[in-house]
Amino acid sequence: MDFLKILNLLEERDPEMSDRLNTRRQALKDFANLGKKLSMAAVPVAMGSMFQKAYGQSTATVVDVLNYALTLEYLEYRFYEKALASTGLIPTGAPNGAITTIMNHEKAHVDFLKQAITSAGGTPVAEPTFDFSGGQGTGNGPFASAFSNYQLFLAVAQALEDTGVRAYKGQAGNLVKQNAVLTAALNIHSVEARHASHIRQMRKANGASVKPWITGKESGIDNSVVQAIYNGEENTTQGEVNITSLGSISANVASEAFDEPLTKEQVLAVATLFLAS
Repeated sequence: MDFLKILNLLEERDPEMSDRLNTRRQALKDFANLGKKLSMAAVPVAMGSMFQKAYGQSTATVVDVLNYALTLEYLEYRFYEKALASTGLIPTGAPNGAITTIMNHEKAHVDFLKQAITSAGGTPVAEPTFDFSGGQGTGNGPFASAFSNYQLFLAVAQALEDTGVRAYKGQAGNLVKQNAVLTAALNIHSVEARHASHIRQMRKANGASVKPWITGKESGIDNSVVQAIYNGEENTTQGEVNITSLGSISANVASEAFDEPLTKEQVLAVATLFLAS
């Protein structure tokens, strides 16, 4: 989820970053093919090398951005880890297997970022304390029973995954001139979308009235605190064309066809709900 965010935030801090990287097209081409040429253990080293080439040396700005991303990954990983450690919460068999797989993906992101930070010459940020109740440290937020109520756990998981999908969409436009990086980032985006879809299908199997995708701005979650994650998804206009004007296409169908972006500020507002301080 976060490599795309990392590059965008770097560009916000240093508007000349794209120019720095554009002069090193071969480095970007090599990065796009890392999955074929390098083991995953080598990716953070290569990532650090890319920053070295772009900036000439590791900078505090690079480390700050990577640590910001690491904090978000800690949140997702620990959420699933705590759920799997909650006796009797997740049914054995396929449900347990699916959540374990998603947790492992998030753990891989954490490990990746920590190694990348070290490779860039920095120190990984200490893991924050989370309040998964959504109570910002009170422990009495709207999701206080998420680790004893399976349906509520899945609802919170859906909200987090749907946030991730929209967060990726929010950053894609900033990489249109970086084809190799954009391709790699959108591959990650597709994985996040599959997570979201699978969680939604798990909810449906347990009686929730949800589809594998978002319709309009409906969350399918009986709690208004998550509505900010879904507002804007009812958009039916793409490329300055209202899709409903093209024929017998309903507003619901038009909205289902696209994921709408979330800004960095909107994503941070969601994450802040789960920070203990």
